Amino acid sequence: MTELNEIRMTEPNEIRMTEPNETRMTEPDGTRMTQLDEIRTLPVPAKPARPRATAVGAVVAAVVVTAHVIAWNTTEMSFGALAEGWSGIADFLGDAIPPDLSWGVLAPSLDGALVTLWIGLLGTTLSVPFSLLLALLAARGTAPSAAVYQAARSLLSFLRAVPDVVFALIFVTAVGLGPFPGVLALLLHNIGVMGKLWAEALEDADPGPVQALRSAGAGRIQIAAHALLPSVTPQLIGLLLYRLDVNVRASLVLGLVGAGGIGFLINQSIKLFQFDEMLTHILVVLVLIVAVDRLSAWVRQRLA
Repeated sequence: MTELNEIRMTEPNEIRMTEPNETRMTEPDGTRMTQLDEIRTLPVPAKPARPRATAVGAVVAAVVVTAHVIAWNTTEMSFGALAEGWSGIADFLGDAIPPDLSWGVLAPSLDGALVTLWIGLLGTTLSVPFSLLLALLAARGTAPSAAVYQAARSLLSFLRAVPDVVFALIFVTAVGLGPFPGVLALLLHNIGVMGKLWAEALEDADPGPVQALRSAGAGRIQIAAHALLPSVTPQLIGLLLYRLDVNVRASLVLGLVGAGGIGFLINQSIKLFQFDEMLTHILVVLVLIVAVDRLSAWVRQRLA
C-alpha cells in the first residue's frame, strides 16, 4: 500500500525525516504539503484477442480497396495524360492572364453577379414555407400518421435526388432562357434538401417541452408552435444560411445551362474563346462567394 507522506514546516527550507519513508518539509510561509514516496505499479493486462473483429476489418479493408481499384479503372484515371496535357493548360492560362478588367467587360460581369445573387436568394427564401411544412410532416414527433410521414419523406427524397441542373433544363425548356427557370430549379431542389435537414433537426430537439405540453393536453399544432419550433429556431436559421451559401454557388452553375446570371456570361466567354473575359467573371464570382460566406458566418455567430 502506498504511503502518503506529510511535509510540515519547522524552519525555512528544512527537510527532516520523522518516520521511515516519511519526509516532512516546511516552507517560509508555513504551508503544509504532502508527497508520495512510493509509486505502486500494476501490470497492464494483455489485450484480449478478437479474431472475429480482425476478420471483419480485413474484409472491409479488402472491399474498400477493391472498390477504389474498380473506380480508378472505370474513370480512366491517368496522371500520364494529365502530364501530356500540361502544354494545353499552359496555353489556356496564357490566354486568360491577365484578365480583361475594362469597364465594358466588368459592368456586365457585376450585373450578372447580382442576378446570380438574386437567383440564390429567391430560390432559398421562397422554399422556406414549403420546406417547413414538409419538415413537420416528415418528423416523427409531428407527423399526423405513419402514411403521411412516409409520403412526406418520399417527396423530399425525390426533390433531393433530382439535381438542380436537371430542374433548370426542364424549366428552360418550359419557360425559356433567363433567371426565372433558375429560381424555379433552386426552389424545388432546396425544398427537398431543407425539408430533410429541418425534419432531422426537429426529431433531435429536446423532448422535455414537447412532453410537458402533450401531458397538458396540447394538440400537434400547439406543440409545434410553442415548444418544438422555438427550441430549434437557431438550428433552422443556421441551416437556412448554409443553404443560401450553397444556392448562390449553384446558381452560377445553372447559368451554364441558360438559367441566367454570371454563369451564362462565363459560358459565352468559353464558347467564344475569350478566356481573359472568362477570368474576369470568375474573379467577380470569387468576390461574391466570399462576401456571402462572410455574411452568413457573421449571422450564424450572432445567433449562436
